[in-house]
This record gives sequence, structure tokens and C-alpha cells, in this order.
Amino acid sequence: MSRRRALAAGTGLFTGVALPQAGSSRSHAVGEGAEYTNPVVWQDFADIDVIRVGSTYYASASTMHYSPGAPVLRSYDLVNWEIAGHSVPVLDFGAKYDLNGARGYVRGIWASSLAYRPSNRTFYWLGQIDFAKTYLYTATAVEGPWSRLTTIGTAYYDAGLLIDSDDSLYVAYGNTTISVAQLSPDGRNQVRTQQVFTAPSSVGTLEGSRFYKINGQYYIFVTRPANGQYILKSSSGPFGPYTMRQVLLDLRGPIPGGGVPHQGGLVQTQGGAWYYMAFVDAYPGGRVPVLAPVTWTSDGWPVVQLVNGAWGNAYPSPAVPAASRRVAPMTGVDTFDGTALKPAWEWNHNPDNTKWSLGNGLTLRTATVTNDLYWARNSLTHRIQGPTSTATVLIDHSAMRDGDRAGLALLRDSSAWIGVKRDGGVKRVAMVGGLTMDGSWNTTGTGTELASAATSGDRVWLRATADIRPGSARPGTFSYSTDGINFTRLGPAFSMGNDWRFFMGYRFALFNHATQALGGAVRVLRFELSTP
Repeated sequence: MSRRRALAAGTGLFTGVALPQAGSSRSHAVGEGAEYTNPVVWQDFADIDVIRVGSTYYASASTMHYSPGAPVLRSYDLVNWEIAGHSVPVLDFGAKYDLNGARGYVRGIWASSLAYRPSNRTFYWLGQIDFAKTYLYTATAVEGPWSRLTTIGTAYYDAGLLIDSDDSLYVAYGNTTISVAQLSPDGRNQVRTQQVFTAPSSVGTLEGSRFYKINGQYYIFVTRPANGQYILKSSSGPFGPYTMRQVLLDLRGPIPGGGVPHQGGLVQTQGGAWYYMAFVDAYPGGRVPVLAPVTWTSDGWPVVQLVNGAWGNAYPSPAVPAASRRVAPMTGVDTFDGTALKPAWEWNHNPDNTKWSLGNGLTLRTATVTNDLYWARNSLTHRIQGPTSTATVLIDHSAMRDGDRAGLALLRDSSAWIGVKRDGGVKRVAMVGGLTMDGSWNTTGTGTELASAATSGDRVWLRATADIRPGSARPGTFSYSTDGINFTRLGPAFSMGNDWRFFMGYRFALFNHATQALGGAVRVLRFELSTP
């Protein structure tokens, strides 16, 4: 896998125009004198594609084995974002995405593309799965419903979808050798495909295509993982020929301990200003969106605006009209009211929809008999808010059965959890560590109980606090309460590693699985994500 290949430091100068050092304001307000700080979203949203439709901005991101996939974020100012929906309702790409005899960890939704077609007022999502086929989904609103329009036999790796000014559909894709495909007017079939560019050996890998037509010129925006960004330009049409220019290389990012801003996409405001939304590798939390203004040279090349030779920690806020509504916060309380889960939630692989329900909280019935959390269906995940945040969950465990395990995990390829164990008719609160996978994502450790405490009553509050500042392994800690006020620490600190190879960052996960027999259940009455 070439993505995130260890790359030697490249040569060349940063392309950028220095700005005066921004001040220390952390305001995200829009207006004269206001500024925003990076990252604009300190959560794991990688491989971003960003577009504007009217006065609203949308961004799509990778989710790999989480379901539903391909979240769509929404903003009115490029700074404050909410999760509006998902473009891929279910990962119906094979049994492994159901944890049925195989597992889909680190497969599924990779870098994909989001576009809007004015002629039919429709959103399009396009992405390849398992290097086998490309899938295209459509919706008239990002909240959905999204439905599959077609399957195309060519796997458009790291694709960028362009809806041209004449309504034609083109896809830029590939790794190092970049190709352009034209789709039929209805988007259902490939009409032609052609290689248009091969990265020079001095650059190496190029991928993560984004495809634009700007002032009559065609641009393919590509990344050198994970430390560079380049752009290809054609004045002769979508099939080239293309010339290349470096946008940035080994640029210092705005997150201490994090990586170089790269990949992502370009977007223009209503007023004509341009911005580049990239992401920064910031493990253990994942890949985090950052935003910088862009200007253009007289001959049509983009230039990222720098602050003291680096991607700025802060910039003046985009000059956009005031929004008609406020976006939903990324933190806060969820009592699982309503008839559907809020879009912040994603299952670890596809859920068994017969084993969960809403109404007086979230009921999780055991869906799998296993001693391995990585095989357990219906684990429900939520991104961690950086740089540090705490998840607190209230669980009614009165309907658990012997052998059941239910609780709150810090979930990744090395995991730990706090939860309730029922054995021999007795329940206790336990902290478990040592849940591990190898580099092929096979389980190597199913966990060891590191601490426990007796519990009484039918309800318990469980709490996990995660420090996801990048640069080194960071601690996660667990505690519990019987009254929701006084919490008792349980077990040692858990070390959350910062290796990139799992790609997705740590998440909070709610789970309930059996080790003996199905039939038990828990009710999650309240979930709160809070920051210091």
C-alpha cells in the first residue's frame, strides 16, 4: 500500500506568500477582524473533498470499515462544521463488512469524491471499494436518502469527480499514473479513460486526485503522501496534456507534533476567495482538517498563504454572509431520542439491525457470541474531540445475561475498555486492556482484566478520557460512578499509540456482546462528549 509510504525528504522550496503573524484570538466568529484557528475540526475526517453549493459548504471524508460510510459535513463559513449525513448508507460490498466469516478492517471507504450537479440538483458520491469496482451514489439532499446509481467495473482509485460547465462528467484517478475517465451523461457507465500524467521519479507517489475546472483551465490536485501537494494544469481540455507545479512540500503544520498539511481540496467562497482544506496526520486521534487561504498567480497557479513560512495557526475568517442557522455542535449530550441515530454515530462494520433499537434510550441486544471485541457486531462508535475529551455514558444493565460484556471502549488496533461483566449471576465493573491486532488486522489479544469493582443496582455511569494530541503515545483513562457525580478511577492509564497504519484514529465505542449465549441486552440512556 503506497499511501503513507515512508518518503525521504524531498527537495524544493515551499510555495507560499508570507502573512504577518496572526494574533492569539481563538474566536470562530465571522465578521470584520475575526479570525479562526486550526484545526477547524479536531476530529478524524480524512481524505476530504470540499465543495460549495450556493451559500453552503459540504465536505466528504473516508471511513473505511465504519458504517454508514462517507460522512457529509456541512458549514456556512468553512470554519464551523456539523455532520449532516452519510453518502453510503450501508457497506453492502461483501460478507466481510458484516463481520460474517471475514473482517473489513482498513478496507471499505477510502478517498472518494463528492460533487453537485446543478442541472438536476443532485449530489453525487463516487468511490472505489477493494480495488475492484467503483460505486456511485446520489441524493437530492445530503441528509439523504442516498441511493446507489450505478457500479462501474473500473476501480477509480483516489478519485476526483468533475461536473464540467457543459454538464459532462469526468473522473481523475490513479496512483502515480493519473488517468481521466469520462462517464455517460447519466453517470452510469464509463465512456472512455485515458492516462494523462505520470509522476516524475523525483516526486514519486502521487494520488488523492481532486478535479476542477477554473477559468477555463482543468486542474488535478494531487498529494504526495504524506508530505507534499502538487497540482496539474491543462489548457487543452480534461484529457490534457498536463503540466505540474509543486504547491507545498515538508511544510510545517499548525498542530504541534502533527504532520504536514496535505491532500484535501480547493473551494471558492461566494465572494470569490479561495481556500484549501487539507488534513494533518495527528495520531492517535486520526487525520484532522485544517484550512488556509489561497491566492492565484497571474498565469493560473494556486499559492497557499503562509504565516512565518508555515501553515498558519490562525487566519482571518472567511468573508461570507451570516448564516441563517447555527450548525450542530460536535460535542454535547445525546439521549438517543428520535427515530434514527444522529449522524455522529457510525457502527464498527455493518450492524445487525434486528439487534438494536431506539426508544427510551438505545437498546443494544447481544448480536455475537465471542470473546473478541473485534469480532463483535453492533459496536457503535463516535469520534473523539481533540485535543482532549471525555465520553460519559449511562447504561442500564439489568437485562444482561451470564457471560455478557457491555461498556465503553477506546477502539483502534490496540484497545481498552471499561464496562460491566456478568458471570455466575454476579455483575462487576471491569477495566480491560490488551485488545490488539497485528499489521494484517488479525486479533492477537482479546484482552486482560486489569482492575474490577463490585457494582450494585441496575445502572452505572462509565467514563473514558482520551488525550489525542499527536507526537507520541497518549493516555486514556477510565472511571465509573453509581450516582453520575462522583467518579472512581479504575485501572491503569491506557497508552494510545500514534502509529498511522490503521489510518482511522481512536474512537469511543459502545458495545454489548455475549461470550456464552445471545439474549441479553443493555440500554444506553445518555451519552455525553465533553471537553475541558
